Amino acid sequence: MSALICGSLAYDSIMVFQDHFKHHILPEKIHILNVSFLVPELRREYGGCAGNIAYNLKLLGGDPQIMATCGDDFAPYAARLDKLGIAQTHIRQVPGSFTAQAFITTDLSDNQITAFHPGAMNFSHLNQVGAANGVSIGIVSPDGRDGMLQHAEQFHAAQIPFIFDPGQGMPMFNGEELTHFVELADYVTLNDYEAELLQSRTEQTLDQLATQVRALIVTKGEQGSSIYADGQVIDIPCARPAAVVDPTGCGDAYRAGLLYGIENGMDWATTGRLASLMGALKIAQQGAQNHTHNRADIDLLFKTQFGYALN
Repeated sequence: MSALICGSLAYDSIMVFQDHFKHHILPEKIHILNVSFLVPELRREYGGCAGNIAYNLKLLGGDPQIMATCGDDFAPYAARLDKLGIAQTHIRQVPGSFTAQAFITTDLSDNQITAFHPGAMNFSHLNQVGAANGVSIGIVSPDGRDGMLQHAEQFHAAQIPFIFDPGQGMPMFNGEELTHFVELADYVTLNDYEAELLQSRTEQTLDQLATQVRALIVTKGEQGSSIYADGQVIDIPCARPAAVVDPTGCGDAYRAGLLYGIENGMDWATTGRLASLMGALKIAQQGAQNHTHNRADIDLLFKTQFGYALN
């Protein structure tokens, strides 16, 4: 059985400006802003929520199926997925479009200017959950608006349990729509900011929202995470990273741990700890898909961190 991961695939082009934006952007002239930054350092990373989640689930030994849309420039990413052994059966190429991509310029104070082009992601609604076979669990992560709405409905109609993971896509939906997502989902996962936004827009507390799903998970960075399930709140400690290098993709790594734990019938304390460990492994490396631990590494690190065996 496999996990169907509905979400984005994207390229992240990251440029470093060897100075400070404040030295070149004059507040009193912002109405006629016209600036150019020389960026001698550039790297291109593979990303997108679906790609990141699938990458981490594969490290755990899971069987991810990505359901996403891509553009005419997808060949390098396709070659990478082939090398990783991740199926592309449900990745749809949209002719005449670009794969979604972010252009991020960072200065020496870690300030960022980002431009995001959704490209083929806007056509995610063309994919249908029913086209995938052998699926035991799914996730609806940030993607095109219509695609997220339709895939949630399709998972529910097919009686396939799924995680609603709104992430940075949450601002696209009003309170009524977010309430409906929760009603359809079996699990909801959020970071602490998203949790506040969901409560505000739905006018429901986390305790109230948690009664409508099997589990509601809130990540809190270095403060760990909390899992609302079975009428209780289970506090999950933050796994200790080898280094803190780059938080990009940590949430996606955490969600891969959730998917694996749920699919394999682990209890919530273990599932949360596994998810936390996956986030810690990611944060120690630059980029969302550059940590290369195998399952034996993960098992050993889990026992070292938490004092008992994962299996």
